[in-house]
Amino acid sequence: MTVQLTIPRPDDWHLHLRDGAMLQAVLPETARDFARAIIMPNLVPPVVKGADAAAYRDRILAALPDGMTFEPLMTLYLTEDTDPEDLAAAHASGLVKAVKLYPAGATTNSASGVRDFDKVRPVLDKMAEIGLPLCTHGEVTDHDIDIFDREAVFIDRVLDPIRRSTPGLRVVMEHITTKNAVDYVASQNKDLGATITTHHLIINRNHILVGGIKPHYYCLPVAKREEHRLALRAAATSGDTRYFLGTDSAPHTDPNKLSECGCAGCFTAPNTMPLLAHVFEEENALEKLAGFASENGPAFYRLPVNSESLTLEKQATPVVFPQKIETQDGPVTVFDPGFDVFWKVA
Repeated sequence: MTVQLTIPRPDDWHLHLRDGAMLQAVLPETARDFARAIIMPNLVPPVVKGADAAAYRDRILAALPDGMTFEPLMTLYLTEDTDPEDLAAAHASGLVKAVKLYPAGATTNSASGVRDFDKVRPVLDKMAEIGLPLCTHGEVTDHDIDIFDREAVFIDRVLDPIRRSTPGLRVVMEHITTKNAVDYVASQNKDLGATITTHHLIINRNHILVGGIKPHYYCLPVAKREEHRLALRAAATSGDTRYFLGTDSAPHTDPNKLSECGCAGCFTAPNTMPLLAHVFEEENALEKLAGFASENGPAFYRLPVNSESLTLEKQATPVVFPQKIETQDGPVTVFDPGFDVFWKVA
């Protein structure tokens, strides 16, 4: 007998669409399942002003195939030169839904990020005043801090001091990867939310390194020990409304992933919803999937839940997902969970 699960159409609260030919190729993979997505601003050059965000939104909508409905929720890239008034105007217009904090050098195209946090305090104060969320890439970049410890150190050295010095600032801890982050969320109020990616629910650091290096599992923040993956699974499937889906789906062409200095990112847009159904079923929490994927994010961002629905269907034989998406820039490999999946989007 076929098993079906119908939920409100989900949203992705952390998405990389890139630009140009890559945007054209990967946008349909998200728009097929997701109604909206928070669009990351780390282009080259980055999306730093309201006018940049408007132009990028127009390019996204122009790339949307006929017959698909999708709303890009735009963000601004926080720099030490961000103008609080430009930011406030972009938010007031309805264009910008969040501001993204990248510590300088933390991840792909983050060279323009923040080095001196005192220089952005006027911006953070303005954001707290107008209710505009701050999305954080939660890693320090100090060379003396081990890459597996950078999220935990960020919480202590950067995130907690920012939140204490800027009361009322609404913050999203994006793509959390550690039990430290889960514990921090549990200790805080509703002004703090956290996104969890599909791939961090599935892989730990062994998947990247054991039996040979697996470049397509390399992401930032890097996957951690198994105890951290299990903490993320418990958080995502708990029903706690502070956790919601942000795939951090991050497409790179195979030559860029497989190069001498391979790019970080897992491309999960094509198969995220079936993979989540698999994970939530394993955790005996299918009834919690709608909250995580469709309801908690809109609640945090003060937006309505989508009126459309999405139906997931479990079949008797494994689903075959595409191995690659072809782009004019080269092929992009789709995240492979390494196990059979029986769920598909009906």
